[in-house]
Amino acid sequence: MRRTSVSLAVAVLAVLLFVTEVAIPTRGGTAPAAGPDGADNATLTAQLDTAVRAYNDAKGRLDAARQRQAALATQAQATEVQMAVLGKEVDAAVVTAYKGGRIRGLTVLLGSTSVGDFLDRATRLQAQVSRDNRALRDMRAARQRYGQQRAAIDAEVATQRSQLALMDAKRKQAEKALAAARSGAVTTGPSGGTASATSAPRNADGSWPKESCSAKDPTTSGCLTPRTLHAYQQAGKAGFTHYTKCFRNGGSGEHPLGRACDFSANASTFVNARATGADKAYGDRLAAWFLANADRLAVLYVIWYKRIWLPGSGWRSYGGDGTPAGDHYNHVHLSVQ
Repeated sequence: MRRTSVSLAVAVLAVLLFVTEVAIPTRGGTAPAAGPDGADNATLTAQLDTAVRAYNDAKGRLDAARQRQAALATQAQATEVQMAVLGKEVDAAVVTAYKGGRIRGLTVLLGSTSVGDFLDRATRLQAQVSRDNRALRDMRAARQRYGQQRAAIDAEVATQRSQLALMDAKRKQAEKALAAARSGAVTTGPSGGTASATSAPRNADGSWPKESCSAKDPTTSGCLTPRTLHAYQQAGKAGFTHYTKCFRNGGSGEHPLGRACDFSANASTFVNARATGADKAYGDRLAAWFLANADRLAVLYVIWYKRIWLPGSGWRSYGGDGTPAGDHYNHVHLSVQ
């Protein structure tokens, strides 16, 4: 009888420990097993990190190149208008030169009736020569500038082609990694969120600067990258204020690097059950909001309700460990580049 009681006590203790791990994160930041962050998925995590990071940077450079192309096109259009105006002035100067140019000018001067008249005619003639010369110089400068602008546009187009090719290759790489982990089937998920977040700072070429875990994590005693903290704060400003944990010691993935947060569907804790009703609706809205703001927040991926969203690939199936936490039925996981 005593042995039976001891066995029962051990079993109850084991259950309590499991529930504590899943439902009530410790002060150190322990949160639900977060998708690719599990030890069994360390390889998948690394592959997704490499592929999606390169995809995001390529997309940033592509967007920047398109913006520069648009600006250059506007400048080139203005130069074309200027060239059309200058062309008329140059044509008039050519006609004047053809009809006598300097000889006619000399005749005008010789026809002066007085010294004052001579000086007045000489002044007007010099002004005309200056205008003609300026028109020619301006036309040459405009043509040179236009040529440079067109060459710059061609360079931006070439950049866009290369970045599009890179994005396609990295998208396929990420999808291949998911398939190898017995996930990745095309599926549907939350969408239609509002792009309301303030954009995190980018490099001049549109890529994301490297960051370390240097900012204090307001959800634990750990740290976050400035960009992850920014994403967390922007989500709060958008009204998503349910229980959240970010930094977590140990393990693989982005949590120990300060680049991920787990947003509970429940308002006060991580519940060891599938989210339903208002909690499920909250998770759907939050996931959709992250998707709508992915370019502004440098989102690597979002996991929710046994699905993973990747930039360029959209929602894909995700195989967790069969638990509400491992399958992400009770929280939205966000990884930030």
